[in-house]
Amino acid sequence: MSRWKRIATLGGLTSKVSASYLGNKVREAFLDEEGRKESLARLHVENAEQVAETLSHMKGAAMKLGQQLASAANALDLPDEVAGALSRLHKDAERVPFEQIRQDVEASLEMSLDEAYATFDPEPLGTASLAQAHVATLKDGTEVVVKVLHRGVAGAVDTDLMALKAMLLSTRALKRDRAEVDAAFEEIRVHLAQELDYLQEAVNIQAYQDALGRDPRVRIPRLHHALCTENVLTMDRLPGRHLDEWLPTSTPEARQRAGETLSDLYYLQLFGLRMLHADPHPGNYLFEPDGRVGMVDFGCVKRFDDHWIRTYAQAAVASLRADDDAILEACHELGAWNGTDPDDARLLLDFCHGLTKPFKSGVIQLGANREQIMEEMKPILARFVKRPTVIIPKDVLLPHRSLGGLYAIHRKLGTRTDFGAILERHAKVAAERQ
Repeated sequence: MSRWKRIATLGGLTSKVSASYLGNKVREAFLDEEGRKESLARLHVENAEQVAETLSHMKGAAMKLGQQLASAANALDLPDEVAGALSRLHKDAERVPFEQIRQDVEASLEMSLDEAYATFDPEPLGTASLAQAHVATLKDGTEVVVKVLHRGVAGAVDTDLMALKAMLLSTRALKRDRAEVDAAFEEIRVHLAQELDYLQEAVNIQAYQDALGRDPRVRIPRLHHALCTENVLTMDRLPGRHLDEWLPTSTPEARQRAGETLSDLYYLQLFGLRMLHADPHPGNYLFEPDGRVGMVDFGCVKRFDDHWIRTYAQAAVASLRADDDAILEACHELGAWNGTDPDDARLLLDFCHGLTKPFKSGVIQLGANREQIMEEMKPILARFVKRPTVIIPKDVLLPHRSLGGLYAIHRKLGTRTDFGAILERHAKVAAERQ
């Protein structure tokens, strides 16, 4: 889709959505309070479904942003029904014809497919919002995955984000302060730019190879630098299967090993390496029969400075120890509140205590019937709508999105462990680092 067609499509969508809310405003004049709430909730869902349907055909930043909005539903206070409609965007995008893939790969590598690879499967391994992947073999017989950036998506990021932000702000679905929404969109824009830069992704993969390449619990793909450009990445194909394919034949021991690995790996990345594989979609992990975990797709890697990680770790340790004064001091240092409003302080304390409750419960099993962490957090999260002076720091968005994604994976795995002990072991080291 050309840049101008994308602008026209998103502009038309924005106009339709905005007009629907204006029309609903007129209808509300003839409804009681309960009727107005039901009418607005219904309209949110109808518009979310229309947005999801439109974005699913666009690929690029528009579709990726829809996926990120679904993943960050709690942080942005999106209604559950809206988040549910947008979650459809996590499914595969429409595939790109092989002839176009051939043209793009050959132009980027400046050689024919036959020169670059011994074989190249014309059927895609998968098609995502920003790229399409194909299996190939090198001349020495090594099986690889070739990731090809969708044509034209890089030039459409700013216009896509501008149009989608305008559309969301024209509705009443986003309930956060405008400055906070702007900061969230800027964080998304920065990381979209990184995901579109395959040379940066190659740097990310190499950083993970250097840090975790010898860890027997995890596999990181090996790059083939001569076949990597700004638009094409070639890396070893990792063994293993995606979670839903792996689970039916996996053993309890393998599921437990995978769960413990994912939990420890999250905090090792965040507090130890000060970088985070921040796209926790189940499709970005591969599981082997013994529970070893392969990591793929390193386009979205968030890096943190020492001071921020130390303060965030101090907030985590203070929450585990129920040290309210230390929690509030760390939250003030992170920019979450101004340090004076007692109602803001109470909300932050309730949030930190609620979020870390399962981490203070010893050994627990995620996915058990009695475990309702997110349900218990919903009333606390709903109070953020009424406290716009409590700011969600932009650097928190990706770690919490990643944690939420891993939580969903842990529930499927049925991981049983002491999550608090894992968190505290890593956070204490970072909190005390000078």
